[in-house]
Amino acid sequence: MNSIHFISSEILEISTISDIIFQNKKIELSKAAIEKIEKCRNYLDNKIENQEEPIYGINTGFGSLCNVEISKDKLTQLQENLVMSHACGVGELVPKEVVKLMLLLKVQSLSYGHSGVQLQTVQRLIDFFNNDILPVVYTQGSLGASGDLAPLAHLALPLIAKGEVVYEDEVYDSQEILSKFSLEPIELKSKEGLALLNGTQFMSAYGVHLLIKSFKLSYFADLIGSISLDAFDGRIEPFNELVHLVRPHKGQIKTAERIRGFLEGSELIKQKKEHVQDPYSFRCIPQVHGATKDTLDFAHKVFKTEINSVTDNPNIFVGEDEIISGGNFHGQPLALAFDYLKIAMAELGNISERRIYQLVSGQRGLPTFLIDNPGVNSGFMIPQYTAASIVSANKQLATPASVDSIVSSNGQEDHVSMGANAATQCYSIVSNVERILSIELLNAAQAIYFKKPLKSSPLIESFLGSYRNEVEFVKEDQVFYKLIKTTLHFIDDFYIENELIFD
Repeated sequence: MNSIHFISSEILEISTISDIIFQNKKIELSKAAIEKIEKCRNYLDNKIENQEEPIYGINTGFGSLCNVEISKDKLTQLQENLVMSHACGVGELVPKEVVKLMLLLKVQSLSYGHSGVQLQTVQRLIDFFNNDILPVVYTQGSLGASGDLAPLAHLALPLIAKGEVVYEDEVYDSQEILSKFSLEPIELKSKEGLALLNGTQFMSAYGVHLLIKSFKLSYFADLIGSISLDAFDGRIEPFNELVHLVRPHKGQIKTAERIRGFLEGSELIKQKKEHVQDPYSFRCIPQVHGATKDTLDFAHKVFKTEINSVTDNPNIFVGEDEIISGGNFHGQPLALAFDYLKIAMAELGNISERRIYQLVSGQRGLPTFLIDNPGVNSGFMIPQYTAASIVSANKQLATPASVDSIVSSNGQEDHVSMGANAATQCYSIVSNVERILSIELLNAAQAIYFKKPLKSSPLIESFLGSYRNEVEFVKEDQVFYKLIKTTLHFIDDFYIENELIFD
């Protein structure tokens, strides 16, 4: 197994990033990437030396100050001032796993040779990634246009020995950690501060992280939904391939196929049914879960394109002898994808809660609230309340952020994407869906116990056997939050091969 990933112009897949993160791989620049970075920087140095006309962001001010020309002896100060003045993040800390992705994606974007950065600047970002030196970044401050300015400023501060970093779960002053690793602060050259701050790596890192988790939760929603279906004495007919081939949405077909596979060999699903139909939360799993899968495919395409792009400004084209100020930092494609993903993942939680409700309702041979001697015991009454509360919160969070905009920089930046807000909202929704699915698994595992001696499929029985090593059957009331928490950890830790997740 190769423990090093080489940054290059080859398409960077989401699954590759998953491997890098979960296998804790180091990253290095390929020879071609090094040549592109150096060629672009040399071109820019020559351009500044020989051209009198101002070039935006290189020898001018920024935003509405774009017409203020800066003298050559102030260019380093200009870039460092930019980084310091834009580090205005507030709120909660960005999760460490997302910050690490921000470092990776910033390196990837700068490696294409259209940004004009020094090689040592990119190498320092790689040093931070490889040594798990993670800049302290805050969740609030980005409008999702002109790039993720505030979050990326916090990401860049440690390069110039400013700000703070997290190392081995301790917060350090950046100067202290540089000294610890015998690293000198970077002296930023022209354009570098802008290259570091312009870009969509805050949004993109959240997008990659949430895609990986959402594909996993989509898989678990199918698996846990299958357990609930069997426990509720559900019918298999709605999952027949014929039904879905006449409405051939890809996700719908995939969901039905997956659930048929999960339930293959189940004694419960084969037994004679007294009822003709199941409620929609069971019967329409392929249609609802499938629509979320199709949304995940769309979001996957958007984020894959974004992480393989140059998103700072201005863009430098050495071969064409052009430096062009454009708008690749605008996060609109990501904002729309996040909002779509928010809605789709919220719906996985929504239908899951309905199955929880059905399981505790005392139907299909199951005891009310899934407990013997109800009355003395409240049983699984209140976990459904908790799931309902989370579902309602998700509905509020799923309100689109991308329909909003606000004017900034004295009107120069007069339309923004709000993609960063969409990203953090999506993070909350996906975390909430994992909690809802944990409650469904807790309920479904309890419910299927009452169907003994009949068994579910070998696959489900094996899965439940692993789960029962962590959470035992509930015979009488106990402290339920601990059971939910343990179930949540079980789902989070359960390993699934990437080829299953991204299929």
